[in-house]
Amino acid sequence: EVCTLMNNKYSEFLPSMQSAEDLVAQVEGLSSNIDLLKADIENEVQRDLNVSVAEFTKLKQQLERDTLVLSILKKLQEFDTSFEECSTALLEKKYVTAAQQLEQAQKRLSSLESRRGFELKILKALGRELMVQTQNVIYHLGQEWQKLIVWKLPPSKESSSLEAVLLSELHLHTVPPQEEDTAVPSIAAVLQALAVLGELHFKLKGFGQLLLQYILKPLISFPSLEPVTVEQPDVFILRFKFQELALDKSSPMEVFDKIRLVFEVLHKHLLNVPVEQPGEGRKDGTVTLAELLGELLWEELSDCLIQNCLVNSIPTDSSKLEQYKEVIESTAEFEKALKKMQFLKEDTTALLKYACNVNSHFANKKCRDVIMAARRLMTSEIHNTVKITPDSSVAPPELADPGTGGHPKMHSPCSLLPSETVNLGSERRLHQFTLCLPPCRISSSVQQLVELAYHTLREATSSSDLRCVQLFNCVRNVFQLFYEVVPTYHKENLQKLPQLAAIHHNNCMYIAQHLLTLGHQFRDRSPSVLCNEAATFVDLVPGFRKLGVECFLAQMRVQKGEILERLSSARNFSNMDDGENYHAANKAIKQVLHQLKRLGMVWQDVLPVTVYCKAMGTLLNTALAEIVTRIAGLEDISAEDAERLYSLCRIVLEEAPRVFTPLLEEAENKRYQEEVPVYVRKWMTFKKLMIILQANLQEIVDQWADGKGPLAEEFSAAEVKSLIRALFQNTERRAAALAKIK
Repeated sequence: EVCTLMNNKYSEFLPSMQSAEDLVAQVEGLSSNIDLLKADIENEVQRDLNVSVAEFTKLKQQLERDTLVLSILKKLQEFDTSFEECSTALLEKKYVTAAQQLEQAQKRLSSLESRRGFELKILKALGRELMVQTQNVIYHLGQEWQKLIVWKLPPSKESSSLEAVLLSELHLHTVPPQEEDTAVPSIAAVLQALAVLGELHFKLKGFGQLLLQYILKPLISFPSLEPVTVEQPDVFILRFKFQELALDKSSPMEVFDKIRLVFEVLHKHLLNVPVEQPGEGRKDGTVTLAELLGELLWEELSDCLIQNCLVNSIPTDSSKLEQYKEVIESTAEFEKALKKMQFLKEDTTALLKYACNVNSHFANKKCRDVIMAARRLMTSEIHNTVKITPDSSVAPPELADPGTGGHPKMHSPCSLLPSETVNLGSERRLHQFTLCLPPCRISSSVQQLVELAYHTLREATSSSDLRCVQLFNCVRNVFQLFYEVVPTYHKENLQKLPQLAAIHHNNCMYIAQHLLTLGHQFRDRSPSVLCNEAATFVDLVPGFRKLGVECFLAQMRVQKGEILERLSSARNFSNMDDGENYHAANKAIKQVLHQLKRLGMVWQDVLPVTVYCKAMGTLLNTALAEIVTRIAGLEDISAEDAERLYSLCRIVLEEAPRVFTPLLEEAENKRYQEEVPVYVRKWMTFKKLMIILQANLQEIVDQWADGKGPLAEEFSAAEVKSLIRALFQNTERRAAALAKIK
């Protein structure tokens, strides 16, 4: 059974195996065929395919080159067409078409030049040809521009004078012809062509500068000029005429009217022409000539109107500020008219802003005028003087009553006060002359300077807060300027001339005296920013007093130096028995007395009496102290020497009081001459020296009186002993006398 089962299985397996062997044989045959086919493809088909791809790539590149060449040829053809049409349009004076064709040609040429890796020598030639043609069109347009706008100007060297300006004329050949003439291009065509080529800006700029120089600025600068317009069939003429009855300065209203007339006629005949400016960012790319010219001119024209017209119209008195509203209204109307003509943009208000800011400009102008006036006064001659007395008209003004807040009266003399006292608001009263300088002379320029300060402060109190502060600070600046300018500007004269030094001293004291009360007088009328202890000039008082004192003391030092220098030639007052020595000493004393007399004359009626007497007393004291020191220092004085020294001292004693002449009236000077010992500290010492020169030993001992006598008040014991040894021989009497001098 097993064998039978195996045979059955074998008989079933054998056909299957046979079929599998057949399939293997077929597969091997197919694989062989595939290998043969693959070999054929690799050897023949792949080679043919590579050749085809190479041919396709080559054909594609050739197509691209042909396409590019065709495109370039098309651009060149378009360039040539534009160039030819431009030439044709130029011959027919169709300037807009010519300009547009040039613009198209330039775009096409730029497109060709922008291609990388593709350069043609012909492009450079075409560029040169295009530039030549562009300049040719611009030249023709320039010729047309010159025909449209003709300037008749004076010689360049004389262009700024009134006579030359009267010769200036502007001719506009922009009036449309009566009959249609196609040969004559319209102004719009010329302007549009210039705009297309980018030349309109330069043409307008040149026209604007000529318009400013020969039309607009002369109308602003010369009030006697009047614009005249003449309209003829083929030309419009703008010229000037001379107005006989013209003021020195035109009002802003008159200037605005003249400028507006010029712009109105220019707008009618030229500036209202629209041109297309695509790059300007305007609606529809259209703009009028007036807008373009306004952008070029307005900044310079507005500056000129402000500096040469509006600045001059700023009032110098606050009472006239109310009248300035007319100028503001006229300025607004002027700007409105220019905006209507499109010369100005709607947001342009430079002139109106300046005019409306009149308060600030008024204060600035007022301050500038005050400073300039003050500087002129400071640099004027000092020796032109006026007399100051407590009841004179240049004495300090009446103070405002603090209780009433009243306004101070300007330049009100003290003598005009209702009584001899000023009420201080309490039981105490001040005399009316308390704050007045003693009689003296000051420079008339300083008087005017102080009056200028009062006038400015009075105007400040009636002004706005801001203007008030400006004017108040301006007055402070005036006095600070005086402190800096006068000592420097007049330095040489103040050092050389004693009278000017005295006048300058008085000037400084006069200003300082006013500064004490200047702020108080205006405090109650000042705005709140100044009324609370701020409106004061008291801090300047010490500086001015010091300035005057230092100048006068410097002059005193100079005079002292001259006195000592003259006395140094007296040969120490020794050996007066020698004729030459006596002559030298006598000459020195007379020179000193002459110097003092000269000073007494130049300071007479200039310095206050007390200052005069103190100054003369100080100088005389210097001379006497030097004489006393020299004589007291002598080691040997003979009887003849003593006699001659006494005679010299007697000359001084008799002549010195006569140098005290503070007043013009001789009779009134005797009082001060009698008071010489009050002002000359060494006067009594000098007189005691004269007594010693004439006294004997006993008289000297009696004058000493054991250190309690009059001689002891002026000399020390050592000085008296030295004089005794010099005057008297060495004897027992002299020794006894010396023993009593203790």
